[in-house]
Amino acid sequence: MTVAAEKYKEQVYKMGLRMATSGLVTGTWGNLSARVPREDLVVITPSGLPYATLQVRDMVVLDMNGRVVEGERRPSTEFHLHLAIYRARPDVYAVMHTHSVFASALAVARKPIPPILEDLAQTVGDGVPVASYARAGTEELARAAVEALGNRGAVLLANHGVVGVGRNLEEAFMVCQIVEKSAKVYVWADLVGKPAILPPDEVQALRDSYLNSYSQAAVRNYAVNDR
Repeated sequence: MTVAAEKYKEQVYKMGLRMATSGLVTGTWGNLSARVPREDLVVITPSGLPYATLQVRDMVVLDMNGRVVEGERRPSTEFHLHLAIYRARPDVYAVMHTHSVFASALAVARKPIPPILEDLAQTVGDGVPVASYARAGTEELARAAVEALGNRGAVLLANHGVVGVGRNLEEAFMVCQIVEKSAKVYVWADLVGKPAILPPDEVQALRDSYLNSYSQAAVRNYAVNDR
């Protein structure tokens, strides 16, 4: 195994621990992965193991066809989802799938999250759509998620949870946190009045600014504050 792949195994392991203590997942649910640049390899969390018991050696290395290149564990059952996103999005180098409460509630209600907050517009784009329902772990779910995701930073999986993507693990984690915060704000705002949605031109300006200049500092700040 290459030095780069070993480095990403360590990073995925550490991020898995942070995800598990963030309140975004429960028990063995949720999964994450990172694409190894220039090597057509993906490091993904294993299936069915509590995050508190994980070791670096439990991380699984796949090629882009889903074949296990290294690892004694079974890869996450959602490996089809992760690989489909990487194939469709050359700009994505990390995928995180969580089951956070408010975002999952909207996924059950099949209600997209509109661009109501600046940080959501920056990191995700014109809102978080809901992918058509398909059973967890299937290629059908992977196709539905990719179709709904488009060029955005996140998608809700109907009756399931959330997928956040990023240019690195920190960004994917940040996206999942912002989606959950936005879902909570949207639910509460809807209870007290009609949520005001940012206009499309403002959403595009915020997104462009984030991608072109603001994002590096934003990801670093989230990383520092989360530790």
